[in-house]
Amino acid sequence: MSDIHTKKVRSYNMSKIRSKNTKPEIAVRKYLFSKGLRFRIHDKKLPGRPDIVLKKYKTVIFVQGCFWHYHQNCRYAAMPASNQKYWEPKLLKNRDKDNYAFRQLKKMKWCVIAIWECQLKGEKKESSLLSLYSKITKPV
Repeated sequence: MSDIHTKKVRSYNMSKIRSKNTKPEIAVRKYLFSKGLRFRIHDKKLPGRPDIVLKKYKTVIFVQGCFWHYHQNCRYAAMPASNQKYWEPKLLKNRDKDNYAFRQLKKMKWCVIAIWECQLKGEKKESSLLSLYSKITKPV
């Protein structure tokens, strides 16, 4: 199967995809802030550069894009039909890097939470955010 866009159009589309401050990430940050939680974002000192760092709770949150982090059994994480020699290793490497960062953070005694893009869509959004808040604020 070939791409429906020209190389130039595809290149432009891909250049507009952000790695930071994505819509799902901003939605999570706004929700947590509205609940009175204060945090840092994209801490370079921690493995994997977590999207949200709640030092008070020793908790880090990764807001994962289903496609880019190859969310298993998710309809938004379909392997592209074209150029699979490029995409499959790339997406699997992203997932491996995530797992490595999560293990490193857990060794450092951080609570690691991953919330997926698909959990922030439609009817799931409110319950996912409430669950996230509960995980963060639960007594240890």
